[in-house]
Amino acid sequence: MPFTISKPMRFGDCDLTGIAYHPAYLSMLVDVNEAMFASFGVTWKELMFDRHLGLPSVKMTIEFKKPAVYGDVLDFNVHVRKIGKSSLDLYTVVKVGEDVIWTIEQLIVMTSTKDHKSHPWPDDCRAGLEKYLHPELAA
Repeated sequence: MPFTISKPMRFGDCDLTGIAYHPAYLSMLVDVNEAMFASFGVTWKELMFDRHLGLPSVKMTIEFKKPAVYGDVLDFNVHVRKIGKSSLDLYTVVKVGEDVIWTIEQLIVMTSTKDHKSHPWPDDCRAGLEKYLHPELAA
């Protein structure tokens, strides 16, 4: 089962015509990914400041299907496709109602914030991410 969360399309996320300003989607995605980790008890604050670990995105492929507009509620469905030694392959589908608005393939790498080199997933992170694992969606 994917990690799911809904987020409203706020006025500040839109351009002057009321259509979603697409860079705002990336900010929303960061919030969604952070919430996914919190869902299994690991906060990004703890990762960054206590464990000195970061989660940079190293690759993103985004496909915009339809515009979202001010007032829409976006439903994010985050599928974990693969958990590597230090990498995380995510596929997120964003819908408004039944309509797919955009999708993103995202590759994240766990790194040390001290030397910015890859770092193996801590056991608690790996166990939490496995709850959302969908290897059948792997590219």
